[in-house]
Amino acid sequence: MESADKLTGRRVLVLGLGASGAAAARLTRRLGASVTAVDSQSTEAAALRAAELTREGIDARLGQTELPPGSFDLAVTSPGLPVDAPWLRELGERGVLPIPELELGWRYCSARVLAVTGSNGKSTLVKLCAEALTTAGLRAVPCGNYGAPLSEIALAEPAPDWTVVEASSFQLEIVERFRPDVGVLFNLTPNHLDRHGDFAAYRRAKLKLFARMTNNDTAVIGDDLAADALAELSSAPRRVSFGAGPDAAWRWTPGALRGPGGACVACAGTPFDNEILGLTAAAACAAVAACGVAPEAVGAALRVFKSLPHRMQTVGEARGVRFVDNSKATTLAALAAAVRMAGGPVRLIAGGMLKETDLTGVKKVLSKGVRAVYTIGKSSYALADAWSDAVPCVVCGDLRCAVDRAWKEAEAGEVILLAPGGASFDQFRGFDDRGNQFSEMVQLLIVRGERQ
Repeated sequence: MESADKLTGRRVLVLGLGASGAAAARLTRRLGASVTAVDSQSTEAAALRAAELTREGIDARLGQTELPPGSFDLAVTSPGLPVDAPWLRELGERGVLPIPELELGWRYCSARVLAVTGSNGKSTLVKLCAEALTTAGLRAVPCGNYGAPLSEIALAEPAPDWTVVEASSFQLEIVERFRPDVGVLFNLTPNHLDRHGDFAAYRRAKLKLFARMTNNDTAVIGDDLAADALAELSSAPRRVSFGAGPDAAWRWTPGALRGPGGACVACAGTPFDNEILGLTAAAACAAVAACGVAPEAVGAALRVFKSLPHRMQTVGEARGVRFVDNSKATTLAALAAAVRMAGGPVRLIAGGMLKETDLTGVKKVLSKGVRAVYTIGKSSYALADAWSDAVPCVVCGDLRCAVDRAWKEAEAGEVILLAPGGASFDQFRGFDDRGNQFSEMVQLLIVRGERQ
């Protein structure tokens, strides 16, 4: 948080009436502003939210195609609006520089901030850090892209000791003064290129997490990214690396997380004792230590950690075949990580709306760990064409066909893994809807107890 004035008597415009927009409207209204909140949509959910805001003295307008006339002292934008959106361009022409809801919440929240960004696995890391800080006796709240909007946490009384913020590239691309006490760049692979245009722009958005940090703050960065990313920083935060290599300050080794001064945190027997989630645990140790908490708190949190839905979640087992829902794997890097974590030969269900154009980078992983791929959605044929020389591919088109075919062909000891590698909106309402439908199909198969 930085020192910030009240907004009494000022005019504030909030763009978007999703959860973050509603939180921004409430916060600015609580701070004394005259608030207008607009949204281009008119869904039932938006109407209910607008009605609630209206009762609180906020001018909430739905189905808007143009900005309200007049001048505004502050504009707050939701993550769904890209930087080249017409509304944002018009605000610029009016001389109003919009800020993201993330920054608004940070400006008015008295808690210290541990912020996490990256391409994959952010939510799991945020959850683990928040639970480790709580284990140490601190009041820590996960928020941002995972959990409540930061503007909602800013209204909490009493304020937490720490907010653990998941910061997406959409939220970071127009931050102005946002400065976490501890910032973590977890990993960086191509993602959201339809929004950012190219990987360089996406990367620049991620690195804005560190842009305002000082030598009183700490940057935690993977050892494979540290030299490249930190060389570009004009700020001078303390720097701590994590990874699996020998030079990482905190590193995963089989059974243990090892840190400076001979520190050792056991992870054997937990889901984090592998080359993928081990990096999550190592990053958590580095981040929690930067918050002034003994990393043993991470060890305690690891032992009771419950995975988030749709992240390597076992949803059924029958005849020695395990069904795993990793619908949150919406990039090819996440798909490859899921295959490596599966714990057995894999029958992979993949497809959807691809975020990348290079489909060859995962072929080595597929050839080693996958018995067959069952493709679904918009990219069904593209994936089969790209991968058929590395692994048998079956074009199924839809999820039900893929589940039935994989189950028919699976053998005891194998894993039927939903790790799509693409977004879900070609056939589903979201990754959670896709995962839920997969789970329901699996339960029906188990109840029937027969192969199709």
